[in-house]
Amino acid sequence: MKKSLLSIVFILAVLVGHAQETPRDTTKLWTKKGNLSLLFNQSAYNKQWLGGGTSNIAGNFGINYDFNYKKGDVVWDNKFILAYGLSKIKGDNRTAKTDDRLELNSLWGKKANSDWYYSMFFNFKSQMDTGYDKNIVKISHFFSPAYFQLGPGMLWKKSDNLSVNFSPATSKLILVHNHFTDFGPSFGVLQGDSSRFEFGASVTGYYKLIIMANVSIENRLNLYSNYLDDPQNVDIDYQMNVVMRINKYLTANVALQTIYDDNSVQAVQVREIFGIGANYGF
Repeated sequence: MKKSLLSIVFILAVLVGHAQETPRDTTKLWTKKGNLSLLFNQSAYNKQWLGGGTSNIAGNFGINYDFNYKKGDVVWDNKFILAYGLSKIKGDNRTAKTDDRLELNSLWGKKANSDWYYSMFFNFKSQMDTGYDKNIVKISHFFSPAYFQLGPGMLWKKSDNLSVNFSPATSKLILVHNHFTDFGPSFGVLQGDSSRFEFGASVTGYYKLIIMANVSIENRLNLYSNYLDDPQNVDIDYQMNVVMRINKYLTANVALQTIYDDNSVQAVQVREIFGIGANYGF
């Protein structure tokens, strides 16, 4: 846990140290941009192959869309993320999810002075499809779990590519269908309940680094401490997305996410996806 946290802090420190300003067209109130990606992975072996291996095919679809507003001393940044992936192993009748995310981030700010803003933020996270454990037991489905965070605070925004929001009074709500808590807790929601309310402090950081013309790294970090229950146990959600553009339509993508939430599971969760596929900016 400590090593993971130190690693994340080190990564962000290095990135902040290399921060660069990105010019902005000040005549536009709304800045909208998005990226749609479709990645494919395949491994195939014939029966004479002696090295071992199982044929499989996998695909991932993703949308990352920003729609940001700026007028005078007011900024309003919004990000929508949708991602879904499946894999199929030869000889297995089932398909398995490799990715399933539905997320909306909204951050409003009014300039206080220099790079500081009075802020209000909202975050929503959920999934779209049913999830199973290794024993093929259903453990989740659409909107279960669903996470909501809302709170006022202070925003430090150096540029569109670098910002940190501090919210010392954040409300957090976790929703799950009550059939997941019939026999025990689920995603931090106690047995027999369908929701869990938390109140604490949240820190959200965003940094996008342009390595070169065709390579960018987007970093997002959320830290949350629940004042009402073990505030020393900080929830961590770090996401990194690397886009290496080959040409106008082809890219190589690397997605990494690490989560620590001791109410769900007392271990670090890691998700990593790599693939080459079609990419479209809009």
